Amino acid sequence: MSIIQTENLTKTYGKNETAVTALDHVNIHIAEGEFVAVMGPSGCGKSTLMHLLGGLDKPTSGRVIIEGTPIAEMSDDHLTELRRRKIGFIFQFFNLIPVLNALENAALPVTLDGVKPAEAKTKAREWLERFGLGDRLNNRPDQLSGGQQQRVAVARALVADPAFILADEPTGNLDTRSGDEIASLLRDVSREYRRTVVMVTHDPRIAAYADRIIFLKDGKVVDETILERKNGNNAVLVADKMKEMGD
Repeated sequence: MSIIQTENLTKTYGKNETAVTALDHVNIHIAEGEFVAVMGPSGCGKSTLMHLLGGLDKPTSGRVIIEGTPIAEMSDDHLTELRRRKIGFIFQFFNLIPVLNALENAALPVTLDGVKPAEAKTKAREWLERFGLGDRLNNRPDQLSGGQQQRVAVARALVADPAFILADEPTGNLDTRSGDEIASLLRDVSREYRRTVVMVTHDPRIAAYADRIIFLKDGKVVDETILERKNGNNAVLVADKMKEMGD
């Protein structure tokens, strides 16, 4: 069974002559432990898709199904619980709390969910240490590099043991080296820890870390490509696909 599924997912903004269709009958299936990148030209519907998958917006028609349950049928309370416990979010600009240190930031989701502070910090410390930040636990965001801040954000996304991760341009605010480190880390999260990762990116080099790429254009899925893990030319293949789409 797919952990994430959409059925004829459609999102339209505005009405009548001003209506704009951001997503147009999108059908996708994402399996447990899969690392999927979503790519396409600007305005193709990538961010809209992420918002709908995360329950942050509602479709005009069609359905998002998470672990077999259509989320549109959930009450607001259950949807909030789903976002808090089943989905880990990673953002382009990290979204860390400036006055909290790395450990406190990473522990925040489970702390807010009622987990005792000591237990929450233990969970957060485990992930931060796995990501090479064991010596940075007490550093605030302004004392960390961009790549380190994003690793804290990845740890924060994983601390509640979510079913899947939604990463919206997670390397878009990083230099090339740090971007590759984060993309490699997300690949490890998928392969070693069996977490499902869905990542929006505009960068073919970053997308090449994924197992599969879904290409969107004008709100529709126009192509899907499964990447060979040992193919060193994946980034070139992805770049060529994007050129074909007119990006």
